[in-house]
Formats: sequence, structure tokens, C-alpha cells
Amino acid sequence: MKSSTALLALATGAFAIGTTEFTPMGLLPVIAHGVDVSIPTAGMLVSAYAIGVMVGAPVMTLLFSRFGKRAALISLMLIFTVGNLLSACAPGYTTLLLSRLITSLNHGAFFGIGAVVAASVVPKEKQASAIAAMFMGLTVANVGGVPAATWIGQQVGWRMTFAGTALLGLVTIAALWLALPKGEPGTRPDVRRELRVLTRRDVLLAMGTTVLGSGAMFALYTYVAPMLAEVTHASPGFVALALMLIGVGFTVGNSLGGRLADWSLDGATKLILASLAVVMVLLPLLMKTHAGAAIGLLVWGAAAFGIVPPVQMRVMQAAAQAPGLASSVNVGAFNLGNALGAALGGVVIGQGLGYAAVPFVGAALAAGGLVLVWIGNAGQRDAAGKSAASM
Repeated sequence: MKSSTALLALATGAFAIGTTEFTPMGLLPVIAHGVDVSIPTAGMLVSAYAIGVMVGAPVMTLLFSRFGKRAALISLMLIFTVGNLLSACAPGYTTLLLSRLITSLNHGAFFGIGAVVAASVVPKEKQASAIAAMFMGLTVANVGGVPAATWIGQQVGWRMTFAGTALLGLVTIAALWLALPKGEPGTRPDVRRELRVLTRRDVLLAMGTTVLGSGAMFALYTYVAPMLAEVTHASPGFVALALMLIGVGFTVGNSLGGRLADWSLDGATKLILASLAVVMVLLPLLMKTHAGAAIGLLVWGAAAFGIVPPVQMRVMQAAAQAPGLASSVNVGAFNLGNALGAALGGVVIGQGLGYAAVPFVGAALAAGGLVLVWIGNAGQRDAAGKSAASM
């Protein structure tokens, strides 16, 4: 099996999933009008998807673990395709909400199992870069897939957006079928043993780092458009440009994060989290000018998504006896972090501190992630010292 072909197939799936996850955010007014509900009510479609990711990640991973990796990934993309087709055909809000929930069930398990497959097709010293290559599809979705899907939804209707995303699912199924070997069937999982692995201290600390790193990103990302309007006095056109620059930063940071993690997993995690904290502290000052905002958000995007490959790899290494389940649950941890960051940013705004205070929330979360890495390393040193003393 050629590793590049396999990684391209996995990235195609990531592109499709990223497109369907983020597109509704840009089409909420159109969807709300189409199913005759308010925009806040339509916003529950985003919440339902996030809940489905968190719940579906462990359940679907355990359910499909008895399949071969190719069969599991294809089955998950079949769920994705059916969910998007149901969304395209949904006669009302309730059925659309249920369709989005069905669509989300594949998300965590696909990235979790896909990360294990990506790491398995390359030498050990390139595993983090391979995981980054898969996640590259997610970053490219933010740069191209989401804007294109949003434009289609605005021009010809939101139903066609979901139908088009379903077509991406079929393309991914074909790519996975051709690129991945059939492989051996999986074995019935020892659910209790695998769940016990997830309760280990080092695994929980690694997942906690994921939550805080993701929270740091979404504390700002959720409110970046109104922050640009208030702090930078940006026009709608400049906001669109800034969002594109963030997407470019995501793509660059994802690749860089994978390479740094191959060099040193701990070093990459600390360096990127520290960089993210520093950039977020500086952003309120940088965003006072258009040039500063453009440069600051590009660098911020690189740091924000650069943390993804290292934290995913940390969890897989910490839970080596259950890498697929741990990797899938860690994708749920990303979504938990998304919700945490958005909520804390909202609290700061609600308290009247203004949008310029939001980046400081992200900086604090990134610093918290650094603390968890330090605690984890200290625990490993203590364990190694006790092991050496007992010999």
C-alpha cells in the first residue's frame, strides 16, 4: 500500500467532514428561513452536531472495531453520506436536527480510526506528520470547502449544499476502497479493559491538554468576526479576507505541528502552546490596525491548529493499549474544548469586558495546557525514578 495514496484518501474524508461540520454556521439565516425557525433555534443544529461527535466517538469506535480498518472507515463514511442526504431531504426542523445528529456520529470514530491507520502506513519517526496529513483535509475544508459550500447554499439553496456534501462522502468511499487494503477483520473489543486505559492519569492529562488547547482556539475563533468589526473597524470584505488568512494559518500550522512533533512530541506541544498564549496576549494590540490584524491572525491560526497533531499523538501514545478508542475520544475532547472556549469567551463579553478581552481567555487556556504537560512530565519522571530505585 502506498502511504501517500492512503493518506490522500483519509484527507479526502477529513475534507468532507470538515465541510459538513462548519458550513451550517455560515448558512444559519438561510436554513432558519427554510425550515421556518429563528436563527438561535437553527443554531441548535451546530450544538446537536457537537453532542453527536462527543457521544458517537467511543460508541461507534467500539461498535466498528470488530471490522477491518477499511471496512470500518467505509461504513462510517456511509453513515456520513446517508446523514447528509437526509438533511437535504428533511421536510422540517425536527427531521433536519435528527439528520445532523446522524451525520455527526461518524466524525470522532473516523478521525480516531483514521489516525491509527495514518500512523501505521509510515515509519515511526513520521507518524505525527502522517496524522497531520490526514487533518490537512480539515484545514483545506476551512479554506475552500466551507466558503464554496456556503456560496452554493446562498445561491441555489441550503439543501443543495447538503446534497453536494453527500457526494463528497461517495467520493471518499471510493477513495478508501481503492487506497486501503482489505486487511484482517477486527476482534471483539474488551470494552472494560479499553475503558480502563482511558482512566489512566497520563491519558486523562493528555486529553485535558487537548481540551484546553482546543478551547484556546475557539475562545477567539467563535467571536473573531465581531472582534474585527469592533477592534479593527473592519469592513465585511476585510473580515472575509481575515477568515481566509486564518484558514491558511490552520493549514500551515497543521503541517508544521506534525513535523515538530516528529522531532520532539513534548517539545512541540510546549513550544506551540507557549506560542499560542503569547500571540493571543498580543492580538488586542495587533488588531488595532488592519495590517496587524492580518499578520496576527495568520500567525494565530498557525499556532492554534499546530497543536492538533501533537496532542492527538500524545493521547495515542499514552493509551497504546487502546489507541483507536483513545484517538476517537480525543476528537470528542476537541469538541468539548470548542464548547468550553466559546462559552468562556461569551462570559467575558457578557460581563461587559469587550471583544478585546476575549484573546486573554484563550491565552489563559493555552497556559493551562502547558501546566498539564508539565504535570504529566513530572509524573513520568517520578515513575521512572521509582522504577529505577526498585531495581
